[in-house]
Amino acid sequence: MKRAWKIIKKCLKWSFYFLIVTTGLIVIFINSSPEFGGDPSKEDQARYSKTGHYENGEFKNIHVTKMDYTLEQILEVTSDYFSDDIQNIPKRPLKIMSLDSLQLEQSKHQNSIVWFGHSAFLVQLDGKNILFDPMFGDVPSPVDFMAQPRFFKELPLSIEQLPVIDFVFISHDHYDHLDYESINRLKDKTTHFILPIGVGAHFEEWEVEATKIHEYNWWDEDEIDGLHFAFTPSRHFSGRGIFNQNSTLWGSWVIRGKGKKIFFSGDGGYDDHFRQIGQKFGPFDLALMECGQYNKYWKNIHMLPEESARAIQDVNADIGIPIHWGAFSLSTHDWFEPPVRIKHAGDSLGVKIITPQIGEPVNLDSVTVGYKNWWTPFK
Repeated sequence: MKRAWKIIKKCLKWSFYFLIVTTGLIVIFINSSPEFGGDPSKEDQARYSKTGHYENGEFKNIHVTKMDYTLEQILEVTSDYFSDDIQNIPKRPLKIMSLDSLQLEQSKHQNSIVWFGHSAFLVQLDGKNILFDPMFGDVPSPVDFMAQPRFFKELPLSIEQLPVIDFVFISHDHYDHLDYESINRLKDKTTHFILPIGVGAHFEEWEVEATKIHEYNWWDEDEIDGLHFAFTPSRHFSGRGIFNQNSTLWGSWVIRGKGKKIFFSGDGGYDDHFRQIGQKFGPFDLALMECGQYNKYWKNIHMLPEESARAIQDVNADIGIPIHWGAFSLSTHDWFEPPVRIKHAGDSLGVKIITPQIGEPVNLDSVTVGYKNWWTPFK
């Protein structure tokens, strides 16, 4: 009995040492790895407190948004991740369309958009090159083994082949929307980074020139170099590390050119802010609307496809493109399910849904791309 107790105590002692060392390594990694970005200063926090939705060191949603889950729900979701009945990854790498950098430059005065997968878009509007949430990395995580890689190996166009970028718009600081390596490669060829308030701390940490960084609060409007835009609410959250949850703001973007108006939803659950955005800034020629990585247990922070169709209707958009799918697996639904469900819901609401292939240019002046099941061969 004494021998057994000695073995137990030795095991407990070494387990404790292992826990201490592991915790120390994690803290060192977080503090030394640039992927985690920067932390707000006390001066920053004083500035945030004037936004109207920053309390006790955290930004808040307009309405209370609970994100706590029961053990039963956690076990169910975990089981779904490993279920053979759910195909959350394509059977083979997706085939995408490649872009030509010279052609892009020559056609920049035509209003168009190109989807790069997930929520990343290149928009050409009034001769300006604009990127939304340019997550061009392979894995939406600070470490590769913590997430599934991208569904396709090559981007439609590499960062180095992209033309000079006038504006980069970021919706929030999660890894599948804000990628350190992508920003590091974009910072010298980008004129303006348009950010939610607080996200500038990451860009400062990444040594982006201060004159390029512009931060905004919900409902702020601005005009830079002839481009009108507004930062509008979403129902979501933020954070890149263990200790900085909700330390930066999240939201959606409205951009308005001379003849076209686009809404970019970012991430978030369904709420009445979509109707308010439509009333204040609509109608829109196009809504790029989140529709993917959802689950019934976190619908408060990621819309179900039926809600995405309603949101397109709420903002008063002529056409909707489902985004936040087609590149990464971050939930437990079939990877090809989002465009199917939103199309069905859109038909019932009279909402027009189009599904360009990844890398396929869409001319905003004469939209000829419709709804097509380009994903079928990869199911």
